[in-house]
Amino acid sequence: MRLSHAPDYFARLADGSAGVVDCRPEARRSKPRDLAKFAGTQTACEAVGWDCRLVGETDRVRVANLRWLAGFRHPRFAEAGLEEAAEAAFAVPGPLVGQAAQVGDPILVLPVVFHLLWCGRLATDLSRSLGDHSLVSRAEG
Repeated sequence: MRLSHAPDYFARLADGSAGVVDCRPEARRSKPRDLAKFAGTQTACEAVGWDCRLVGETDRVRVANLRWLAGFRHPRFAEAGLEEAAEAAFAVPGPLVGQAAQVGDPILVLPVVFHLLWCGRLATDLSRSLGDHSLVSRAEG
């Protein structure tokens, strides 16, 4: 039997390894054809040394937040002076816009803060909608 399947995500990790992720609620994994597709994906990934994961449904709020932050992943949002000032401002956890305004004009500072969130240098609870009052802090470690 010939199958066609495109996993939901491909990831290249910092260490150079790779993997694919399929997101399918458990209630929708029982059809033989779907199970064959997931098994075929697993076999193909093993053949090339990739990790393969079948996970449940993704958290829509988390995905929306990550999509927003991904827009700030480019190095053009990394402004050295503002990065250090933003990290210092969030050494004490505080609301996103309020703390950013203490650094400078939020129109200039927020893209840097979003970049730092994307890079993992700042942290917030991404399971809640990102907004003005989201509690942001320096990332641990």
